[in-house]
Formats: sequence, C-alpha cells, structure tokens
Amino acid sequence: MSPGRIALFGSGETSASGGKVFDLLAQALPAALHVAVLETPAGFELNAAQVAGRVAQFLRLRLQNYNPDVILVPARKRGTPFSPDDPAITAPLLCADLIVMGPGSPTYAVKQLASSLAWHRLIARHRLGAALAVASAAAIAVGAVALPVYEIYKVGDDPFWHGGLDLFGAYGLKLAIVPHWDNTDGGQELDTSHCFMGQDRFDVLQRQLPDDTTVLGLDEQTMMICDLGRARADVYGKAGVTVLRDGRTERYVAGRSFDLAELGDFRLPAPEVGIPPVVWEEANQACQVTTLAQQAAQATLMPPPEVTSLLAEREAARARRDWAAADDLRQRALALGWQIQDMPNGPRCVPA
Repeated sequence: MSPGRIALFGSGETSASGGKVFDLLAQALPAALHVAVLETPAGFELNAAQVAGRVAQFLRLRLQNYNPDVILVPARKRGTPFSPDDPAITAPLLCADLIVMGPGSPTYAVKQLASSLAWHRLIARHRLGAALAVASAAAIAVGAVALPVYEIYKVGDDPFWHGGLDLFGAYGLKLAIVPHWDNTDGGQELDTSHCFMGQDRFDVLQRQLPDDTTVLGLDEQTMMICDLGRARADVYGKAGVTVLRDGRTERYVAGRSFDLAELGDFRLPAPEVGIPPVVWEEANQACQVTTLAQQAAQATLMPPPEVTSLLAEREAARARRDWAAADDLRQRALALGWQIQDMPNGPRCVPA
C-alpha cells in the first residue's frame, strides 16, 4: 500500500502547464477515473460552486481521454446543510482517484476542514492511493502553518501565521507552503512577492517560524509533484521552487528532481495513522468496491485481438515513419468501433 502523489501548484492549475501535471497524475490512476473537486476553500463565497466548477470543467476537457467522472463536493461550511461533517456530502471522497482543492481563503479552509469528516476521508483515501492536487489557497492551507493572506494583505493585520491542516506532518515534514512566490502584480511600486507579502513582511514572518519549519516557495505557473512512495519531488512548469531550511536556500527549477529528505526528516507512516478507525474501515471498504468496479470497467475497454493487431501494425508503421500507413490503420480500427489515442505514455484503444 502506497499513498498517492501530491501535486502542489504555485498558480496556473487551469493553464496549459497545469494541465500537463494533471495528465501526469491521471496516467498513474485507474482507467475509470473518478475526480472530486472540493469546494471548501471558497465556501464563504456566494459563487463557491462556480469557482470550483471552473476547475471541474477544465478537468473534464483536459482529461477527456481518460473519460473522467468529475463531481463537485459542496462541503462549504460547518453547521449548514453543506457541512464538511455531513456523511452524504463528503461521500464522493471515499471513491475518488483524484481529489482537487483550489482558490479561496487559506484560513477559512483550515477552519472548516480541520478534524472534519471531509478531511479524515480525504486523508484516508489518499493513503489508499488517491492523488491530491492543491493550488492557491488550498496549497497554503495544507501546510503545518497557513499564511493569512487576506488578513495581512487586505485587512492590514500585523504579520502572523495561522495553524494549518498539516498534510505532510505524518510524513515527518513541517512545511510552510507559499505559492505566488515570485509574484510581480505590484509592479515597480509595490513588492508583492512571497504571496503578496513582499520581502520585508516575509522576513518578519520567517522569524516567527519554529526552527524546524521548512518554507516551500512555489513560483507562479510552477508545479511540484511529491511522489511519497519514491520519496522524490519533481518540478514542472515555467519557473521553480525555493526551499528555505536551516538557514539555507535551495533553488530547484522546472525539470529538476530532489529527495523529499531535503524538506525535512521524511518518513512513510503506517497507513492508518491519524485517521479515526471508523473512517479508515469505511475507506477500505469503499476502495475494495471501487477497485472491483474499475476492473469490470477496464474489462469492457479491452479491444479484441484484431484491433490489438492493428495497433501493433500502426506502431510499426510509425516507427518507420510511414505516416500514411499509420493513418490508414487508425481508420481501420475506427471502422471496427475502436479509436486509437496517442497518449504521453504510449497509444491506447478506447471504444469509439
């Protein structure tokens, strides 16, 4: 049993670069892909469904080759009909292969999700292999501490840290995650780097952190995939990530990889650690049911021998750069009811 991968977005989750990262996550997931988009970070907004809905629509289009089932999880606010503690509202998290959270307020997300049923179900499903993708406010919220961006930048509070959801704490990592690290929206007049804090305010914030906290700065249009099973991190996108730890600064640009031990004393916990037993049991049961359903769905996606033969012939034609023959073989497969799709990790056949 291995936990799923975690993608952290500095920004640009619905950009072309972000789409490539979602492709990488989807390639390692089951063919019958279930995606859950959690509305919580923007749950205080009157248009929370639209905010999360834009992300959901992007994923439906970007991952269309995987035939995804994308559902919104409206776990917006405790004590309401859309509570993160409602079993029915949060049920889709138990069978999701990919769970996504994005824009909103970091501190609001923490207040609504901390120790909630939604958060426990999310963690349990992730420990059983589901991938997580967190961007913007959600990326901040899942750290050990969360940067109160609105409170400082908009309201004028003195710099301070709010407690975070501490997603990585069970893995021995105490992180302060800061997206928009290289932001320049303020132009020449106002330093808006370090997620709109500016260097001077961020220096104050950094001095407030315990010595064992690692700052992970994610540039805009930049993403990092944490492969917990391999204890590796890979950087994608247009810029890079900055790691501040033990008085040292390390920079990893897009295309580079590094060990998760560079972020702290990384370790893999026992899968059930920190999860209420009843949630862990229901997550395992849901996982077994989902796996059987995915195996049945996969069986219906297996092309017959004659189509498999055409696929092999087409690959041979492509290898010798005979594009006309390759196109003809694709059309012959289509006439038999199967579409050949060229994926980043190789071709596959799906029912037309």
